[in-house]
Amino acid sequence: MFNHISRKYDFLNHFLSLGIDKYWRKRVRKIVDKSNPKKILDVATGTGDLAIELSKINEVEITGVDIALKMLEKGKAKIKKKKLEQRISFFEGDAENIKFSDNEFDVVTVAFGVRNFENINLGLSEIHRVLNNNGQIVVLEFSKPKVFPVKQIFNLYFKNLLPFFGRLFSKDKSAYRYLFDSVLKFPDNEDFLRLLKQSGFKQTKQYRMTFGISTIYIGQKL
Repeated sequence: MFNHISRKYDFLNHFLSLGIDKYWRKRVRKIVDKSNPKKILDVATGTGDLAIELSKINEVEITGVDIALKMLEKGKAKIKKKKLEQRISFFEGDAENIKFSDNEFDVVTVAFGVRNFENINLGLSEIHRVLNNNGQIVVLEFSKPKVFPVKQIFNLYFKNLLPFFGRLFSKDKSAYRYLFDSVLKFPDNEDFLRLLKQSGFKQTKQYRMTFGISTIYIGQKL
């Protein structure tokens, strides 16, 4: 599915979020920057938007992995255009079977990808494994707003308008319907913090953003 929509993926991300997704990624970068990382793994990197944002951190090396090859191809073209090949590298990879050694990265990030893991617990356990001691996981993911009228507007938009525009531009009948369904099923807020703890992470916390439409989750490997 993600290979099929790769050509219009970036445009639709920015268009359908009204550009707010760029602000969310900047928030992730500012959080990650505080830990002064040298090696970052971006899991489910897609076309590399978060990896490119993270490259603004001084003296950092970023590795992005994703199972969708066409998304990675688009990401590689973007980093070549921005002359970031020395800072960012992309590889095909499965979040639930990460092909890196134990204790290899200072930070692991995931932006809008955790809800696509087939087995969230396994994916989080793999991320925990490849993190250094004192390493940090930072997850950016959609969540379900609770407050009136944001909750009602969110449901209307995600259930009806977003699939319509997604289908119109991407020519994929199911991809953006899947987005709504996956957000509904995702164990957000305290439920996701509980999953982080079950996978071995400590000092977990969350930052809800834009009236609860998205959330940044943080955990430490101690």
